[in-house]
Amino acid sequence: MRVLLVEDEPDLGAAIKRVLNQEKYVVDWVTDGTDAWAYLENSWAQYTLAIVDWMLPGMSGLELCQRLRKNKNPLPVLMLTAKDRMEDKVTGLDAGADDYLVKPFGMAELLARLRALQRRSPHFQPKQLTLGNLTLDYGNSTVTSHPAHPDKQAITLTNKEFQLLEYLMKHPNQIVTTEQIRNQLWEVSAEPVSNVVAAQVRLLRRKLANSGCGNPIETLHGMGYRLNLTDESK
Repeated sequence: MRVLLVEDEPDLGAAIKRVLNQEKYVVDWVTDGTDAWAYLENSWAQYTLAIVDWMLPGMSGLELCQRLRKNKNPLPVLMLTAKDRMEDKVTGLDAGADDYLVKPFGMAELLARLRALQRRSPHFQPKQLTLGNLTLDYGNSTVTSHPAHPDKQAITLTNKEFQLLEYLMKHPNQIVTTEQIRNQLWEVSAEPVSNVVAAQVRLLRRKLANSGCGNPIETLHGMGYRLNLTDESK
């Protein structure tokens, strides 16, 4: 799951990003509304939702919401602001925000509101994702191979392993390029490392194979990777 965070207060932005990373979100954090629009307009990544401050340099959060809706973009938006008057809330919601959170706020409330936005989204993510003989559990960051034998144990995944397997499971039997994976699983501002995707694929493959799940991730040289669950002998 990927979030676009648009917040120009350094301490608050860093705190939100840290909490979201702990919850397995990939976060692109920008401090300028114009930069945020460039991220959205260029479709570098597929965002699950956006957290947008009202008062921003370059382009206000209000204008950002208006542009999103004018362009028929249904991305769920949680607006952050110190404006607490009823008139301000109405203005923000009418501009296209889906929810409104007044500063200061607790991180537990922020996360609860994000979960609520995801439930209302047409792309709502259930608690588990099952494909073929694999079930990915969002609650405890594990994957289980099926049919589940009595001695079969759920495999605990790191955040990146979980995100990689989730992305592949959402694109079954499709060739996904290294660039597509890097764009979706790493922040836009992250320093590019040429073999970071290949290294992560190796780690995930090893963990799946060592736990009796086989090797469902194919490498297509010069093209990318494909999750193939039709042949469990791989």
